[in-house]
Amino acid sequence: MFLTLWEFEVKPCEEKFEKAYGPAGDWARLLRSDSNYCETRLLRDSFRLAIYLTLDFWNPREAYEQFMAVYKEGYQALDAGGEELTSKERQSGWYELVDP
Repeated sequence: MFLTLWEFEVKPCEEKFEKAYGPAGDWARLLRSDSNYCETRLLRDSFRLAIYLTLDFWNPREAYEQFMAVYKEGYQALDAGGEELTSKERQSGWYELVDP
């Protein structure tokens, strides 16, 4: 299992952001184009209400990398549209499940 983690500081349009970046939003619809995509989760900070995390799960990492190469234009178009909703965005990391 592979996870991409993004952190966002959202402008005062939280409802629009949640709709676009949540599990049924535009981003998840694009990611579902690949059968190796598993799911998206959206988290909101309990104390800093403008801060959100997205967690996108893939299996395996190489599938995510291939998806990014194939869907680069669509990804960039969605990213550009999301700039009106956020004041900051950063990739917090790529994580892989450690097998016991």
